[in-house]
Amino acid sequence: MSNSYTSNPILNRLPEHLKQFIKPQNYDDYSAINQAVWRYVMRKNVDFLTQVAHKSYLDGLKQTGISIDSIPNMYGMNRILKDIGWAAVAVDGFIPPNAFMEFQAYNVLVIASDIRQLEHIEYTPAPDIIHEGAGHAPIIANPEYAEYLRRFGEIGCKAISSAKDYELYEAVRHLSIIKEAPNSKESDIASAEKKVEDLQKNMGEPSEMALIRNLHWWTVEYGLIGTLENPKIYGAGLLSSIGESAWCMTDEVKKLPYNIDATFKDFDITKPQPQLFVTPDFAHLSLILEEFANTMSLRKGGLSGVNKLIHSQALGTIELSTGIQISGVFSNVIAHDGKPIYIQTTGKTALAYREKELVGHGTETHLKGFGSPIGKLKGINLAIEDMSPRDLSAYNIYEEQLVTLEFEGGIKVSGEIITGKRNLQGKIILISLNNCTVTHNDTILFKPEWGIYDMAVGKDIVSAFSGPADNNSFDLITHVPSSQTIRVKKSKELLNLEALYHQVRDYRNGTNKTISRTKVLEELIENHPNDWLLPVELYELAFIGNESKLCKSIINHLETIKQNKPEIGHLIDDGLGIVENLGHYEEEGRNNILD
Repeated sequence: MSNSYTSNPILNRLPEHLKQFIKPQNYDDYSAINQAVWRYVMRKNVDFLTQVAHKSYLDGLKQTGISIDSIPNMYGMNRILKDIGWAAVAVDGFIPPNAFMEFQAYNVLVIASDIRQLEHIEYTPAPDIIHEGAGHAPIIANPEYAEYLRRFGEIGCKAISSAKDYELYEAVRHLSIIKEAPNSKESDIASAEKKVEDLQKNMGEPSEMALIRNLHWWTVEYGLIGTLENPKIYGAGLLSSIGESAWCMTDEVKKLPYNIDATFKDFDITKPQPQLFVTPDFAHLSLILEEFANTMSLRKGGLSGVNKLIHSQALGTIELSTGIQISGVFSNVIAHDGKPIYIQTTGKTALAYREKELVGHGTETHLKGFGSPIGKLKGINLAIEDMSPRDLSAYNIYEEQLVTLEFEGGIKVSGEIITGKRNLQGKIILISLNNCTVTHNDTILFKPEWGIYDMAVGKDIVSAFSGPADNNSFDLITHVPSSQTIRVKKSKELLNLEALYHQVRDYRNGTNKTISRTKVLEELIENHPNDWLLPVELYELAFIGNESKLCKSIINHLETIKQNKPEIGHLIDDGLGIVENLGHYEEEGRNNILD
């Protein structure tokens, strides 16, 4: 177990390959500006979302220990989340989709611990703690939704990706990082955006991962619930975006009933969504998920499942009708009459039964790949797996017997039977042969000099899915992201501004009441004339203290900022509006100040 985070019983269940993505939260790295951004977004969200969010949201904020005034500490969150059977971990931005979903399958929320810049306070394409902590965490307090999220992770992590999916993931990760990083060049951002756009236009046939990612986007991230006429918000992307949560409620955004059609509706992560899907209730989400899962190779197997694995160029697993599972990088399949009759992996391969590696059949044994026929023997109605010991003996499938097994479709296996393995039901699942030759018509697939031939037994491929059957069969601690979150050295000007924010936060928390807020305002006006959030915080303190002179000075300064930067005028007005709604004073309090 890594020492970089505090564990608990839920996190202890995580497999090692998921733990590699966890990083320490480093709570002390959050500046006072970061804390002010969190506080502004949360106060504005709660103020607005009271009317438009699903009732589980506000209840969940309390239940999951999310504070409005401070960025949540992961340790504190975990202490409270365990009561509803969940946990949370910090990660660095986007992680691979399969890993993200597998965390969910273990009831673990993945939280990007960085927080958006003040310049991106309304929306950021990069995952951040506002999106993850304030968006995802509260809704899981609803048991029906929590089970949907867990089940989605369980199914989603088995979805097969294409090679292009991995390329797109890296491109989107890079774009989100440089868009959120200070001092990024516009030309670099434009170049990264073009790469994402070009990839999106040339993805070809959508993979299972691409399709289930659409479902994730239109539910978990951007879902609405209720009726088309009066929907409520539950999607984390909307709950955490103070701009889009309001816009999505307007008639500008088309509302559609949520059904399986959402699978084929693509999205653009860099732009507001032109349409959203409305589910009548959380239980309906699980019905659509099961409907989609029935289309996946996880449940259908067959030739298409193997071909998807070959196309992915990544580690995957097929399961045969006997339950034997073959995990590796699939490189070839021979088909006959629309059915697979021979499969081939390349490189390290492992065999398993019920997600547990078969003794003696790990990657050390099958270091250079594995090939096996699939199907029934030619001219024999009884499949090998259905043969009794007497049947097997009658067909010479018996210890030390020389045998030639001819399968439907032209695969021939000739050699000396060594032994076999059976499953718990007594069906034979693996036959080992010595001096073995395997052919398909005139093509040699295995030669005697290559050693012992292990033949998997099964008449059908019943399942095909991403990843290994047994995680312990492979070294999965290998993820190295192509790009890391950018850390820029802070300028003296920024450090000075952070110090001012810190003084005001200390004053509000009661840590230091000797600070002169008038001097803070004067220094802001002189050295940081375009910063708007700290003046709003100063105004709140002055308003609560009924300090009309200081309030007037702050309002005048904010009006100047609005004239210089009209694009942030609504943010200032919204911040002042939140202060007005505190209820400490009559509505005319601010009007008197403005006169």
